[in-house]
Amino acid sequence: MQLVRNITTNPEVRVTKQNRAAGILDNHDEGEKYSQHFIRRFVRGKSTEIMPSLNGFFSDPK
Repeated sequence: MQLVRNITTNPEVRVTKQNRAAGILDNHDEGEKYSQHFIRRFVRGKSTEIMPSLNGFFSDPK
């Protein structure tokens, strides 16, 4: 699954031999699209906790 996702969404993955031989790609538009993906924008400001209220309940003494 990881391989398929990288091939389809990552602009730096070079699948064909011709693309691999091209060296450094100047595909700034694809890179911008990849870095500004809607899921990345959604989780950018979020906390890293899965369930913050449950974690707080068990870890914060009251």
